[in-house]
Amino acid sequence: MGIFYRTIRMVESGIKPCYVFDGKPPTLKSGELAKRLERKKEANKKLEEAQENGDTSNVDKYSRQTVRVTKEHNDECKKLLNLMGIPYVEAPCEAEAQCAALAKAGKVYAAASEDMDTLTFSTPVLLRHMTYSEAKKVPINEIHLNKVLEGLQFSMDQFIDLCILLGCDYCESIKGIGPHRAVELIKKYKTLESIVNNLDTKKYPIPEDWRYNEARELFRNPEVLDPNGIEIKWKDPDVDGVVEFLVREKGFNEDRVRKGVEKLSKNLKAATQGRLDSFFTQVPSNANVPAKL
Repeated sequence: MGIFYRTIRMVESGIKPCYVFDGKPPTLKSGELAKRLERKKEANKKLEEAQENGDTSNVDKYSRQTVRVTKEHNDECKKLLNLMGIPYVEAPCEAEAQCAALAKAGKVYAAASEDMDTLTFSTPVLLRHMTYSEAKKVPINEIHLNKVLEGLQFSMDQFIDLCILLGCDYCESIKGIGPHRAVELIKKYKTLESIVNNLDTKKYPIPEDWRYNEARELFRNPEVLDPNGIEIKWKDPDVDGVVEFLVREKGFNEDRVRKGVEKLSKNLKAATQGRLDSFFTQVPSNANVPAKL
C-alpha cells in the first residue's frame, strides 16, 4: 500500500522515482544485524506483555518494532513496481551505496534515504523524509555533500573518518565521543590513526577489535553495480495487471486502485519541471547542521 500510494504522490509532484533493493549485507555488518535481532526479540517480549495487560497503545508501538521485511515482501514490491512501470535496481550489497553510485553518475538527481551512511558513500545529494506520509507535514531535508564538506572544512576522507568515529553499521562508536568532540578530534588529528594514537583511552575506551580500516575501505570502495551499465526507464503502467494483483489477490478497493493508476499514467508522461515545489517545503538552512551530522 505504501509503495503504491507514495509512488503516485511522488509522480504527481513531478518526481520520477527509481527504487533500489538491498543485496547481501557485508560481513562487517553482522554485529549491527545481531543487535537489531536482539531489539526485535525484546520488542516481541514487550508486545506479549502489552497484549496480556490490554495496553493498546503499547501493542501498536511494539507491533511496529517487530515487523521484519522478508524476501516475499521484497518480491511482491518488485512485482508491483514492474506493473506500475516504475524502474528498480537490485544492489549486490548495500542499497545506500548503489543509490550513491547512481547519483554520482548522474543517473538520478539524488539518493533518498533515512540512512546518513548514504552521504558517507559519497552521494552528491541526500534527501531525507522523502516517503513520510503527507499527514505528518514533515519537510524534506535536501543535504548537499559539497556544502557539508565546505562547512566542516573536511576532505571526503576526513568526513568518512568522522562518520566512523561517530558509529556506523560497520563500527561501534567510542563511548563518550559525541558529534562536537568528534569534529574537534578530526580537526586536530586529521585521521583516525592519529586519533587512536593520541586518545586518552581511559576516558574514551576504544572498542575491542575496532575495525575502522575495513569500514573506511567499505565506504570508499563499496560493492556496487556499474551505474553506467544500468538503464533506468519509466513505462506506461499495466492497468489490468495492477488491478489483478492489488484487487483480486490483495483485496484493495478497485475504484481507488483504478483512480491511482490513472493518476500515475497521466503524470509519468508529464514534464517534471515546474512542479517540484509542490512536494518540497523550503525552510531556512541551519548554519550549525554540518557539525551535527
